[in-house]
Amino acid sequence: MSGADVFITRAVEALKKEIGGKAIIACSGGVDSTVSAVLASMAVGDRLLAVYVDTGLMRKGETEEVRAMLEGMRMNYKVIDASEEFFAALRGVRDPEAKRKAIGRLFIEVFEREAKKFGAEYLVQGTIAPDVLESGKDGKGLVKSHHNVGGLPEEMGMKVVEPLVELYKEDVRGIARALGIKSSERQPFPGPALSVRCLDEVTPENIAIVREACAIVEDEIKGAAAGGRMELPWQYFAILLPTRSVGVHGDERAYGRTIAVRAISSKDGMTATHSRIPPEVLDSISKRITDSMEDKVNRVVYDITNKPPATIEWE
Repeated sequence: MSGADVFITRAVEALKKEIGGKAIIACSGGVDSTVSAVLASMAVGDRLLAVYVDTGLMRKGETEEVRAMLEGMRMNYKVIDASEEFFAALRGVRDPEAKRKAIGRLFIEVFEREAKKFGAEYLVQGTIAPDVLESGKDGKGLVKSHHNVGGLPEEMGMKVVEPLVELYKEDVRGIARALGIKSSERQPFPGPALSVRCLDEVTPENIAIVREACAIVEDEIKGAAAGGRMELPWQYFAILLPTRSVGVHGDERAYGRTIAVRAISSKDGMTATHSRIPPEVLDSISKRITDSMEDKVNRVVYDITNKPPATIEWE
């Protein structure tokens, strides 16, 4: 029996003992939450409700993709469109920590509503070791708050269950492979979603820009890796900067937005090095972004900073 199989057996037995009633989990479709959801479902069956929340901050086509995945896993699930609530909660908010805290609070409010409807007493989370380490303790050692750590209120009315809290990302991927989960190789995606890739006010218009840019970056890099032109990075995406710079639109001067491209190589997310993207791939990314959004974006830059001193995400 492999180490992953041993962990699965022990985790399921532990969850059977720990979850004494109905439970709810936020299942984003990412590897951490999906593995937690599958383990909990194996332990308690229909006493678990997996909830996917469309915050309006997700990647292009993500909601449809996750819905299909949950349906295929024959899990008890529910998809909720809470986009208007999240945009309202983030209106005027620009500070990174304030974004994460606001999203964390609203996530809990949404789940408390669903928990009451379902009669859940337990909240299962896909928290992993780096989430806890980066969120610090008692204000010490804080790198950035994770919505499933720093955003939790003191009294939330449900008992938190975290089956993966001692694992790192690569460990979780190994568990996912053993479980046959399709998202095992899916690149990490932050809990606050595209809100932390928008270094400006989180509005539907700004999120639409960074969503399209992220889709182009993912498509170009996946294509280049599949064609043998580069190694597939651990994580790769776009960031919308809060600045405007002068450019040319038609024959006239215009001020447009700037997109930064980020691609990094890592094993556990605790340290990372920037990926070496071939110049022709960067050129294609830049051309597609500026051509498809020529009235909005006029500049594309590439981030070549390692972690540390930077973090993987910009916020």
